[in-house]
Amino acid sequence: MADLISRPTWARRPATIGLALGSGVARGWAHIGIIRALEREGIQPDIICGTSIGAVVGGSYVAGKLDNVEEWARAMTQRRLFRFLDFGIGSGGLLQGKKLAAELNDALGDLEIQHLGRRFVAVTTELATGHEIWLRQGHMVEAMRASYALPGIFTPVKVEGRWLIDGALVNPVPVSTCRAFGARLVIAVNLNADIFGMGTVRKGDRLESDEELDAENAEARSMLAGARLSNRMAMRQLLGTTKGTPGLTTVMFGAFNIVQDRLARSRLAGDPPDVLVNPPVAHIGLLDFHRAEESIKLGEQAMVEAIPMIHEALSVLN
Repeated sequence: MADLISRPTWARRPATIGLALGSGVARGWAHIGIIRALEREGIQPDIICGTSIGAVVGGSYVAGKLDNVEEWARAMTQRRLFRFLDFGIGSGGLLQGKKLAAELNDALGDLEIQHLGRRFVAVTTELATGHEIWLRQGHMVEAMRASYALPGIFTPVKVEGRWLIDGALVNPVPVSTCRAFGARLVIAVNLNADIFGMGTVRKGDRLESDEELDAENAEARSMLAGARLSNRMAMRQLLGTTKGTPGLTTVMFGAFNIVQDRLARSRLAGDPPDVLVNPPVAHIGLLDFHRAEESIKLGEQAMVEAIPMIHEALSVLN
């Protein structure tokens, strides 16, 4: 008894677990598999911090709506993805993002982050200053939108008077955020670990061209034909159909890959997690949202391999 009393308070409690879910656009469906593997082992993170797609999956998990999001992800096809492209010239991005936000609202409802049972933080970036912003209260879907608002593609999101954009520009794998909120054991998921050496852009990192859409998707073709002139121009720019030069998405996502890779290496080196999970998803393009089944499986397999390390770390900390 005397020995127990003399020990610090934190040593008598189970270690607080933090889960840092990194950015990676469509590769982020791997986070669903990550969480499923943890659930089977009975490991429940106390703090979930997400950047970009990591915020979408992490927030859905904390809200108890991961089943809804997984079902939606698995049902995604290239045709359905095209339906979410609500082009808006002059809106601060090629896509307004309202259709995607409406889909998230349908899945999650009118949730407030501060009312959830566990700590959740969405990482985003203030456009005016470049400061890293942690959204830990307020409307869940609004926080998600701010975290994945990729510059040039999605319209920035205004939260409490500040315009916010994708958190991957400052903290692609939010290990430091988990630690700031008290996590003693941090499990981090880096979706960009195996990008080096494979090139920064793959076929999946752009949308299909007009000709490819015509060949496989009559509905998308009719949508394109019926669009207004301004939207047609935006579509062609986004689709990247100019011969001999990279299209807009090729340039945007290529640059995004580079930023994520270099910044993630730097941040992880300066503040390494206790357990780092690297799903091998570099071959999945940033816009391959229709490959959810493959991404989820790869994430699950990667976490299964990391489970022994987590148990070992917990045995030491506890």
